[in-house]
Amino acid sequence: MRIVGLTGGIASGKSTVSNLFKSHGIPVVDADVIARDVLKKGTGGWKKVVAAFGEDILQVDGEVNRPRLGQIVFSDPAKRQLLNRLLASNISSGIFWEIVKLWMKGFKVIVLDVPLLFETKMEKWTNPIIVVWVDPETQLRRLMARDRTRKEDAGNRINAQMSLDLKRTKADIVIDNTGSLEDLNEQFRKVLFEVTKPLTWTEFGLSRQGALSALVSVIIGVLICRKISGSNGFEPS
Repeated sequence: MRIVGLTGGIASGKSTVSNLFKSHGIPVVDADVIARDVLKKGTGGWKKVVAAFGEDILQVDGEVNRPRLGQIVFSDPAKRQLLNRLLASNISSGIFWEIVKLWMKGFKVIVLDVPLLFETKMEKWTNPIIVVWVDPETQLRRLMARDRTRKEDAGNRINAQMSLDLKRTKADIVIDNTGSLEDLNEQFRKVLFEVTKPLTWTEFGLSRQGALSALVSVIIGVLICRKISGSNGFEPS
């Protein structure tokens, strides 16, 4: 089984590439979707986040007001790190249970779509690593247009992430998305050919090693985070 790492930055076009994989029958495990699930009302993640940030982040129906929470954490690095720590074990375990289910269904290639692939050290479980890149000016312009947000707010959200220029230095494959959709599709066809090639014996060994390492890391991480959460008054996941 090949686990492909897919990352980028906000408004870089990563979701478009993710959807291209899906349209070609390759399953995608989306960390953002899992993050939304672990914040649903009543879950362990929801309880930890409400305990840490207060009920002001809740909507009338009790669900987390994600835009409100986003404003808080994108303007304060310490609070952003706190949120990441609180949800890390929930998201990691959710991601790898999805991978296990897809593996049991017989899929040979799985795409792991994680915005914080490098920050969370998940890149060591993937091969190859794909980064969707755009230049800073294009990224800012697209984000402002997409979310109809002010330049300052858009800049804060971009600056809260690892720069795309740094991410591209860590990639095995870089998709340059500064051009047209046709340009993107042409690059994707080449990437698709690469990731669907049969594994070499070396890659096969690395993929097995990575999968075992991932499973062990998730189990240890969940146990540690539960212990830490319990000692800080947060209800375990």
